[in-house]
Amino acid sequence: MTKSELIDRVSQRLDHLNRKDTEVALNTLLDYLGEQIAEGRRVELRGFGSFGTKARAARKGRNPKTGDSVDVPAKQVPYFRAGKSLRTEVNRS
Repeated sequence: MTKSELIDRVSQRLDHLNRKDTEVALNTLLDYLGEQIAEGRRVELRGFGSFGTKARAARKGRNPKTGDSVDVPAKQVPYFRAGKSLRTEVNRS
């Protein structure tokens, strides 16, 4: 599902919101989530999952084109962990 498809579905379900209002609300939510995660905070949506960052240590990598060894610096990477009810829904047959 693309972002525009999500906006269409939400605006169809909520009759009092038009497509533009739904788009503004979704963009605001995604911007806020991005800001919080970028600041290193954990964001939890009950019943859906949690977003956060994990630290990756520095390591030696390899340039696949030349085969040379490359130093890869330590960094923070975003992650998503599905909540219990979402995992249950996905695994339901």
